[in-house]
Amino acid sequence: MGKTILVVADVRHQALRQVTYELLGAANQLANGGAVHVVVLGHQVEVPELGAHGADVVWQVDDEALAHYTPASYRKAFLHIYQSVSPQVVLFAHSAIGKDLAPMVAMRLGLGQISDVIHLDASGEKPTFTRPIYAGKALTKVAPKSEPYVLTLRPNNLPPYTGEQKTAQVQNVDITFETPDLITMVQEVIHKATGGVDLTEAKIIVSGGRGVKSAEGFQPLQELADVLGAAVGASRGACDAGYCDYALQIGQTGKVVTPDLYIACGISGAIQHLAGMSNSKVIVAINKDPEAPIFQIADYGIVGDLFEVVPLLTKAFKQALTS
Repeated sequence: MGKTILVVADVRHQALRQVTYELLGAANQLANGGAVHVVVLGHQVEVPELGAHGADVVWQVDDEALAHYTPASYRKAFLHIYQSVSPQVVLFAHSAIGKDLAPMVAMRLGLGQISDVIHLDASGEKPTFTRPIYAGKALTKVAPKSEPYVLTLRPNNLPPYTGEQKTAQVQNVDITFETPDLITMVQEVIHKATGGVDLTEAKIIVSGGRGVKSAEGFQPLQELADVLGAAVGASRGACDAGYCDYALQIGQTGKVVTPDLYIACGISGAIQHLAGMSNSKVIVAINKDPEAPIFQIADYGIVGDLFEVVPLLTKAFKQALTS
């Protein structure tokens, strides 16, 4: 029997992030022929035709109060749509907004939650969800005890919808926000430059550690990233040393990433850093120390000076991509 699934679109800079389409792919697996609803919260968000991406109903809540994320306003808007849909499963991205909003509404509604899902299996009587535990050193499979329940899905892990194109019904919803709903107000948002490619959704990441030695040491990494269309990341050690901004930090206390290719340059491989990138599909490590822990999880290892190796890689990739 089909289920009703509610997807909360992940919005950044008035556009849907790639993880939204991954959420719709997961929702269609869980729906098993049922209806997939998606709610878009924001102000003047560019919403494409989501029927092509697996949505049956699109709920759009457009209000200036939702232009920037605030817990109270987003919670009110979400709960309004939730009562209208009455879904069996609610899907959020395991992003900055999703990690804040999902447990908040789960608590308010008295629902169970499974966080940071990286794989789902909907073939059995009950779906099972795989999530990392112990800082990514182990994986566990979890099944929901009852419905409805809430899920947060890690970006760049599940495939987007690839089924037949649907014709999505669009519902524009007006919600009145009053002073009690706006206990937090955003006056200004200052964006830090991080290279243009979102780390959490990047397919390729070139990351630097203390081995880059200085802020200027990131320049060869940036040149390689530009050739590959990659994002630049960093270990906590590099951030603590002042070589780069903390917005680039990957690890247990930074961003968790799962790219197709992760190139670690001058990173020793501390447990804190491995927790944020060990699930990358292919890991290449470049380090002068042949005993560095990063080599234990790397698919390919290069023992050498990153300032010699990285420019050679940049030159080789540039030739390969332009030939």
